[in-house]
Amino acid sequence: MSTLTDSAATPAPRRVDQLLAHYGESHRNPTNEVIHFVAIPLIMFSLVGLLFAAHPWAAYLFILASMVYYARLSIVFLVTMAALSVLAIAGVHALGDRVLPVSAAIFVAAWIAQFVGHKIEGKKPSFFEDLQYLYVGPLFVLSKLFGKLGIRW
Repeated sequence: MSTLTDSAATPAPRRVDQLLAHYGESHRNPTNEVIHFVAIPLIMFSLVGLLFAAHPWAAYLFILASMVYYARLSIVFLVTMAALSVLAIAGVHALGDRVLPVSAAIFVAAWIAQFVGHKIEGKKPSFFEDLQYLYVGPLFVLSKLFGKLGIRW
C-alpha cells in the first residue's frame, strides 16, 4: 500500500537529469564518448565563430538563447556555460580575419568525428529525435567532468 509519505520520499527526476540520461543512452561506447568530449567543445566554439563571421550579433544572440535554455535547467550549468561562452568569444576575437575559414574547418572536422563516433556506437545522434539535444551535448560533457570533480549540477 502506497502512502503519501512514500511518494514524497522519491522526488521526480529533474528535467536536466532526464535529458542527460536520455542523451547518455546513445553515448555509452568509450570511444564515442572520447570523440564527443573533444568534438562537442570544438563544435560549440566553431559555431560561435561561424555566427560571428556572419555578424557578431548573431553569435551574441545564439549565446543569449543558450543561456536562457541553460538557466531553465541548472544554475551550475548556466554559470559554467556562460564562462565558456566568454572564452569562446575571446577565442573568436583572437582569430581576427581568420575566424571564418578556421571555424568552418573545425566545424566540418568535428561533425565528421561525431558521426564516426555514432557509427562506432551503433546509435543515431540524439538531436535526430529532438533538436534541443544540440544544447544538451555540452552539458553531457560537463556532467562527466563534474562527476569526476564531485560537483553536483
